[in-house]
Amino acid sequence: MNNEISYTVEEVATLLKVSKLTVYDLIKKGKIPSFKVGRQMRVNAKDLDSFISGKQAVHLAGRHPSSTNNKQKHQKENNQHILISGQDMVLDILGKHIEKKGNYKALRTYEGSLNSLLSMYKGECDIVSLHMFDGDTGEYNVPFVRKILIGFQYTILNLVSRKAGFMVQKGNPQHITTWNDLKKKNIRLMNREIGSGARILLEEQLRINHIPHSEILGYENIETSHLSVASSIVSGKADVGIGIEKVAKMVGLDFIPLITERYDLVMINNQQNQEIIEIVEGILRTASLKEEIQALGDYDVSQTGQVVYKSS
Repeated sequence: MNNEISYTVEEVATLLKVSKLTVYDLIKKGKIPSFKVGRQMRVNAKDLDSFISGKQAVHLAGRHPSSTNNKQKHQKENNQHILISGQDMVLDILGKHIEKKGNYKALRTYEGSLNSLLSMYKGECDIVSLHMFDGDTGEYNVPFVRKILIGFQYTILNLVSRKAGFMVQKGNPQHITTWNDLKKKNIRLMNREIGSGARILLEEQLRINHIPHSEILGYENIETSHLSVASSIVSGKADVGIGIEKVAKMVGLDFIPLITERYDLVMINNQQNQEIIEIVEGILRTASLKEEIQALGDYDVSQTGQVVYKSS
């Protein structure tokens, strides 16, 4: 039995004192070899030591990128890594379809919308998923992409639409139905991390409705995923959290819909990405993808594949 020590992406990021997205970028470029255990990406300790010491590790063919230049080129041409950033489970379905269409290996990073978009600006992601509400225009995603991807040409495609709102205890015992209800003294919120789409939705609605953060009990309490927020409500640590209908139903919570959000994909328009953009556009138009997503329930695929915005 192989007892070699290995690290998660989070552990590698801590050891290198960089972000998780930087680690994923190094893996995507073949600079740090990796392997998967279920959905989790892991890195062997020996490979990490080799990277840190500046040495090129030698790996078994078919498991890791080869150490020779010719084999590295062959690896890149025949198994190109595509890094998809975002948390929704529909991205797993998309990644599976991408791998079926060509010589690609889909990697996932589970960052929030804003951090994912900033990573794309720095060249660390290939496909970014967004659900970022702009309170001034009432529009999703496009206003943020325009401000952040300055100097880039890009394509925004719709992946799905979904309901966002309040996840609450079964029966909604606190009778939470509006944003102003968050000000009630007995209502405990479980918030999301800065930069997540759910946090942006909350912040924009608080601004629009003139609700100070200081009036919300639990505003400073943070979880980093829809499921973690839902779990905190199930356990009684909070009364309400911002989330999506699918997750609320998964854990047996009630859901109060407040808005239909557009969950979009962003890709940079350049020669290097031309093939993957065409592949993704084709996949999003297929009945098989839409059927798989619809089978999950609580997703609207009526606009899936539509070009939301394409800069020129």
